[in-house]
Amino acid sequence: MLAPNVETFIGCDAPYEEAGIVLFGAPFDSTTSFRPGARFGSAAMRHESFGLETYSPYQDRDLEDCAVFDSGDLELCFGSSEQALADIEERAEQILSDGKLPLLIGGEHLVTLGAFRAVQKRFPDVEIIHFDAHADLRQDYLGAELSHACVIRRCHELIGDGKIHQFCIRSGCREEFQFAKEHTNLHPFRFDGLEETAAELARRGTPVYFTIDLDCLDPSVFPGTGTPEAGGVTFPELLRAMEQVAACNVVGADVNELAPMLDASGVSTATACKVLRELLLALSAKR
Repeated sequence: MLAPNVETFIGCDAPYEEAGIVLFGAPFDSTTSFRPGARFGSAAMRHESFGLETYSPYQDRDLEDCAVFDSGDLELCFGSSEQALADIEERAEQILSDGKLPLLIGGEHLVTLGAFRAVQKRFPDVEIIHFDAHADLRQDYLGAELSHACVIRRCHELIGDGKIHQFCIRSGCREEFQFAKEHTNLHPFRFDGLEETAAELARRGTPVYFTIDLDCLDPSVFPGTGTPEAGGVTFPELLRAMEQVAACNVVGADVNELAPMLDASGVSTATACKVLRELLLALSAKR
């Protein structure tokens, strides 16, 4: 059993035994390719969440009516990506073994690989729905195969072709887009095709891992991220898309790539908090 964290995300203070969803943070950004700072994202989201209400007028639901437990941030080794991933995997395995849904807060996007390794072991037929500005399909980045620029490529190595569904992608090298054409289901720029994809996965009852890189949002909405890319989606579009995915059999999820100090206004952190609140409510309603 996990002990409660001192500071929790707003409304996420249910007893562990009663919780259906368990939050945990991975404050890691050692492979960031442009601007660092995502290691501070999870702590900032907890602290700033108390500027929100627990109630969502978008969904007419309240976190006070949900059973979510916040286990706090892991203490990760910044000098070893593999050790950090192993620690993330271990925490996700513990949550899954207790019959709960792990929801990881990053951190840079590489942290997804640790949680996904645990989910894939328990659900070998799992598929991924991936929201991001970047394809994250490089074989390596400057020689490093464990990089936030390679995380979806590493996930593909675990589950193979046709099981990764990518949306909002608007940046990557030529080789990444060629790889996606042959091996993943890539829907560039927007959420075109998401409704049909989510409906089919839900109909089949396929286990889904849902990963949200917050830079899928346009930087005019969300500038506080390490690799901002013009041309992203709006906040209402992201909320609608999350609700569609939440109708699937989601067995694990994450929200990542907030770098709070890169937006001194605090708007990016507030936006990330609201995204997490809406995701928690949508997943809780499904469960």
